[in-house]
Amino acid sequence: MYSETQLLLLSGLQHLQFCRRQWALIHLEQVWSENQFTAEGRNLHDKVHDSEIESRGDVRIVRGLRLQCLRLGLVGQADVVEFISADTGVELDGVTGFWRPFPVEYKRGKTKIDDCDRVQLCAQAMCLEEMLKIPCGGIAAGALFYGRPRRREQVVLDTSLRDKTEALAQEMHQLHAAGQTPKAKYQKKCGSCSLYETCLPKTTGIKKDVAGYLAKALEF
Repeated sequence: MYSETQLLLLSGLQHLQFCRRQWALIHLEQVWSENQFTAEGRNLHDKVHDSEIESRGDVRIVRGLRLQCLRLGLVGQADVVEFISADTGVELDGVTGFWRPFPVEYKRGKTKIDDCDRVQLCAQAMCLEEMLKIPCGGIAAGALFYGRPRRREQVVLDTSLRDKTEALAQEMHQLHAAGQTPKAKYQKKCGSCSLYETCLPKTTGIKKDVAGYLAKALEF
């Protein structure tokens, strides 16, 4: 269990899954640069958090809910948590009946091949389970809403995804404690990173072989 002073940003899990160097630049070195993708994502989140609690039939919608999990050492904010009326579930202050929480994370663009977004959503669910005293695994699914197709993608929060999320949280705390930024390693996905010009992966990530360079130069 972590103390509240040891909590790290839940959103960092997405950065860490995408690129460990990106995570370190943002969360250790406090470097940030915005591009079209991050601006669109920020505007989408701002719009989501503008609204207050609302009810739609058997669903209560809570926006911008603060989250934390002392077991994983995470703190953050959920875009949307839908509480769906059910025969069994959690009780909410000032509201009758039982409710089943269903986290929804809003993202710009479209579905990603990797688990960046799914890990972030899973961590939100694990925070809710601890906060609401729901047994681990009690929140079976959540959803990712993508801005480009404007539709939801349901995510099953299975054991495999939960194990990956927990492992990433542990690694994030280890990297934070070490306080070292990993070296750059150029990959195809680097082109979409807002920190590309700061990171310079094609330059800083290349291993310089001085002996080889000199030998090649002397050939002429």
